[in-house]
Order: sequence, then structure tokens, then C-alpha cells
Amino acid sequence: MSLLAEGLVERGVDVTLFATLDSQTKASLDGVCPQPYNESDDLDGRVWEALHVAHALGRSGEFDLVHNHLDWLPLAFSGLCRSPMITTIHGFSDPRILPAYRRSRSGFVSISDADRAPGLPYLATVHHGLDLDQFPLGDGSSGALVAFGRIHPDKATADAVEIAQRAGMPLVICGPVHDEAYFRLRVAPFVDGVSVRYLGNVGPSERADILGGAVALLHPLGFEEPFGLSVVEAMACGTPVIGYPRGALPETVSHGVTGFLVDGVAEAAAAVPLAVQLDRNEVFALARRRFSVTRMVDDYLRIYSDVTEGRTPVLGDFATEPYSQSLGVDGSQWHREHSSCRDPGRGA
Repeated sequence: MSLLAEGLVERGVDVTLFATLDSQTKASLDGVCPQPYNESDDLDGRVWEALHVAHALGRSGEFDLVHNHLDWLPLAFSGLCRSPMITTIHGFSDPRILPAYRRSRSGFVSISDADRAPGLPYLATVHHGLDLDQFPLGDGSSGALVAFGRIHPDKATADAVEIAQRAGMPLVICGPVHDEAYFRLRVAPFVDGVSVRYLGNVGPSERADILGGAVALLHPLGFEEPFGLSVVEAMACGTPVIGYPRGALPETVSHGVTGFLVDGVAEAAAAVPLAVQLDRNEVFALARRRFSVTRMVDDYLRIYSDVTEGRTPVLGDFATEPYSQSLGVDGSQWHREHSSCRDPGRGA
């Protein structure tokens, strides 16, 4: 979200970012919530989200387009929005929120083709872009495999442990524990500080070193993951990915080039020596072509132009083909004011 807002500003787009008032941005900042509500016991998230949405929609007539990143709540009030609205869906938190989407006056952008709900008016798929300067080419010199993400059955962390054991390689696990029982029973018994190391939730400054130093990222999955940011971050460091072909992985991982998509623990273990032989420079270069902020901003500028100029109206027939390539739209072609609404519960 921040990378998109800053990238649009750099292209000359007049962006107003509705976010917490402590946010750091080159865009014009507006909002009502002083800080992320999940950082203060004095702030009720339900109240401040409602105030945030009401304030943003109250100003909606000042803009040519409102870009919503705040899940379902703005959609419930989209009839009050006085300019076209598009919504990027960052995964569905619960299927019970879908009525708000289906009754709204918004067009939708998915973050992967895999994460599309039937019957919604999608304008495009736009994969996330990274600040690639934060992810230099790594050499895999740690000699270890890495599993990166929350410790939960959805992420199949226990599968990663077994894959590493079968491959005869050490494993580094990074991420917060989101299922205490799963961690205690399926993961912790194998953490010995040597063959399996658990580093906890690592910060941004450590991510590139850990991912770039890994021989490969293990990304088994127990659910249909909407995108998988750590997968793209690993490839941006030149580190190949071994994962299950669920969710967005078939879109983000090029089998045999940037990693391997496999069915189950045995196939994953067998793919480890193959991943070691992949050209890390090619993995690095392909990730930079596909997952840059420049490409993401280009994609969104094309969508904004299509909506505001009537080529893809927000109400009516919708394009269903994703913008899968860089679209080469220069920001100088789209200088109208643009409003972007983000979750006040998240930091800048």
C-alpha cells in the first residue's frame, strides 16, 4: 500500500492517503485516527474504522477516483461515494463478508488470479511489487533451507521440518507462532538449534540476509494462499522456492526456473538438490522483471485511466483478463487527484 502511494506520487499523481495520522508519506495525508488502533488499548477498532471510512467518503467528491484497500467496510457504504471506487482485495478474511462485496458499487482488483471469488466484477489482477533495493542478490552461503511465515497449519511448517530432514539439510524457521498447540506438538520437538533453528519473528532488516543466505525457501501450504509475499521476496534475493502448487504459487513461481512446484513432502525433498542447481542470477533477474514497484504502479495507472476515462466503467460490464505484463503507462498521462484509503489499524 505504501509502495503504491509513494510510486504514484513519483509519477506526478496527486495522491491523498487516508491513513493513521502518524503515517510517513510523500502523498497528502489525511485521517482521523492518531495511530494504529491495534497499538493502543484506548482505541476501539470498530469505532475508529467507521470514523475513518466516514471521513474518507465524506471527501470522496473531491477526487476522480477512490482506491479502497480496507476490506469490506467501505464497500457497505460505497453508495455514498461520490466518485468511482475500486477495491484491491488482499484476500478474503471470511466468506461471510462476501455480501458486502456483491452489493457494492465498486470494481475489484485481485492480487492473484487464484484469489478471485465467483461473481465479483474484477477489473484486473495486479501482483504485488517490492522495494527491490531491500533485496540484494544472495549467494545461499548459509547452506540451510528456510521456512518463512507464521507458524500455523495453513503454512504447513511441520511439512517444512520433514522436508529438510529427508533432504538431509538444516532448516531455519522464521515467523510468529499463530497456533500454539501446532507449534508445541508438531514443530518445537524438532528445534534443536542445529538441524532446526527457530528465530522467531524477524524484522525487515534481517529478512534479506536470511532469505538471500538460504539454499532454498520451503513453502509447503495447507491452504489456498492469496499471494505469498515471502515467496517473491526470496526470489528477489535469487533464492529458489520449493512449494506446493496451491493458491497463487503457480502464478508466482516458474517451475524449473525460479523453483519447483511439487506434491507432498517426498517430492519436495527430492527437489532440493535440483533447486541448488538453478541459476540464482536468473531467479534474481526474473523476480525483478515481474515484481517491481514500477510494474505494479504501471498496472494500476492503466486501471485508473480505464475507469476514469470510461473505457472500463465501474458499473456495467467488466474486463476479466488480468494485466499480466508491464503496461508502460507514464504518470504524466494521469495527473488527476487520486484518493487511497487504508486500514487505520495498520502502521505506515
